[in-house]
Amino acid sequence: MSSTIHMPAPVCLIENEDSGTLSVRKEGKDILDRISGPVVVVSVVGLYRTGKSYLMNRLAGQQTGFALGNTVESKTKGIWMWCVPHPSMPGHTLVLLDTEGLGDVKKGDSKNDSWIFCLAVLLSSTLVYNSRGTIDNDAVQKLQYVVELAEQIKIRSPKSASEDKEVEENDQFVRFFPLFVWAVRDFTLDLEINEKKATEDEYLNFALELKKGVGRKISDFNLPRECIQRYFPSRKCFVFPSPASPENMRCLESLQEQDLVPGFLEATHNFCKYIFVKSAVKKLKGGHTVTGKMLGQLAHIYVKTINDGQVPCLENAVVTLANLENQAAVEEALKVYKNGMEEISSKFPVGMESITIVHQKCSSLANSEFMKRSFKDDKGEYITKLTEAIDTYYKDLQQKNEMASEEKCKELLKNLFSDMSERLQNGAYSQPGGYKVYCRDKDDLIAQYHGEPDKGVRAEAVLNEFLIERGPEANSILHADKELTEKDRKIQEEKEKAALLKQKCKEEEEKRIESEQRMLADQEHQQDIIRQLQEKCKKEMEQKQEEMDRALDSKLKEQEELIKKGFDAKAEQLEEEIVRLNKEKEAAGNFFKEYIMPLASAGLDLANKVQTQKAIQNVLTSFFKAL
Repeated sequence: MSSTIHMPAPVCLIENEDSGTLSVRKEGKDILDRISGPVVVVSVVGLYRTGKSYLMNRLAGQQTGFALGNTVESKTKGIWMWCVPHPSMPGHTLVLLDTEGLGDVKKGDSKNDSWIFCLAVLLSSTLVYNSRGTIDNDAVQKLQYVVELAEQIKIRSPKSASEDKEVEENDQFVRFFPLFVWAVRDFTLDLEINEKKATEDEYLNFALELKKGVGRKISDFNLPRECIQRYFPSRKCFVFPSPASPENMRCLESLQEQDLVPGFLEATHNFCKYIFVKSAVKKLKGGHTVTGKMLGQLAHIYVKTINDGQVPCLENAVVTLANLENQAAVEEALKVYKNGMEEISSKFPVGMESITIVHQKCSSLANSEFMKRSFKDDKGEYITKLTEAIDTYYKDLQQKNEMASEEKCKELLKNLFSDMSERLQNGAYSQPGGYKVYCRDKDDLIAQYHGEPDKGVRAEAVLNEFLIERGPEANSILHADKELTEKDRKIQEEKEKAALLKQKCKEEEEKRIESEQRMLADQEHQQDIIRQLQEKCKKEMEQKQEEMDRALDSKLKEQEELIKKGFDAKAEQLEEEIVRLNKEKEAAGNFFKEYIMPLASAGLDLANKVQTQKAIQNVLTSFFKAL
């Protein structure tokens, strides 16, 4: 996979079939699957034949690409995608989504339009709404799809929602919805409000002002305006004069820049510059950065939900995506560990210290790789899977290292003993003084054995087995040596026993050191997990607080405008949301300080992996619930 990709032309990502069924096209998803880096997703929506595709082409740095068409027939069906390297953010991909025109007379199904609009909102980090003429009441009312969003998108699963009935769903949209840009095409009016020059943003805010009073008409007038203000955290407006004369509009794709109206070129330049600078990386609920691969999975999840007749839910989508990503994170992290251990395994047999050092380094790299990709592992399920997989693989390597050590040591002893074996067969030790010669040769053999390097972890154990096997042989030579008195034999027997006991102690010491190093390695691994989890949770908490800060900023601005315009009752209602958001933000921060930060010094029995993992799982479950 690559961090970015450059497509020569757009492809269809989501097909809108004649039956009204939506489907994710394999070609489009395959392209997204190859993008491992973060994506900035810009979607354009609006009535058909309003020039949406032209703006997308300009964002791609091209004159042509997305089909423009020059008739009243809608050219774009479904959602088309164009991925290009982001012009000002290295390593990021700009994903442009051109949607099917809303209100196509041939379609005759407004529900289908609503789902196209809904998908554009769910998938993008910036939503461009394209319209023609002016932002009058008719233009605002045509944006009825915004009003329907509360019915078509759910933030939380039914279970979560039932646990927290206090929070209204549509009050949460501002946390997760994209930046909203209104592009007004073929604008011919002077930007003036109350006979004073106004900016484009002031023009938009003026158009979205609420009316005071009660009644059905006022309610209908205010509803779409309230939804735009409430759902989208940031709003921007650009007005574009007509790009060319009416006769040239038919061949807009082939026109050179000198053939276009200067004012239109300037507006297009400002629009593109703003999108490149202000459009944020696409993030999930909870603040996790979306990659191209994840975007393709999200599209698949949302389309499947819609086709199943259900309402897309951000929380459910995040959970589904998290499970996919976390499993992939386990596999990638385990691959990092295995690749790292290949070098040491090729050198088997090695000492316990050597394999432990490499194991600690590789397991830490694997943990780091997992933390980079994983998110919302709220029960510690996947970090436990990774730990268990690493443990299993490490134990297998240790067994292979022990076998390699055992084979090498046995072969070494066999070679070293070959001369003694020949003397035994020739009867060199079966004569007076033979036992003394035998002992001298055996001591020389043991000294040579100890002098051989890189015997591995079974060196003393194999030597002990060898000496025990030679015991009857030595005893036979001892008792056959006529030069020795009975007293001498007893003294030698005691020496033999002492030597075997000493060798047994060496074997036990070898095992003790090995066991101790294994335990220390396990503790180091657990501590590394805890340390990296602390960093991970801190990042998750910061992302969550950024999400809430974004919502708070939007709510405070909205409240300020309401107070300024005299809507005191609505401003008071917003105050309750602001207080609730502040409490939620404070609670998440306090939980992190009280439970996550002290985790490493919480008196965990690091030698007991099961107990440590359970403690980590319990804290993670509580932490993500608090988030």
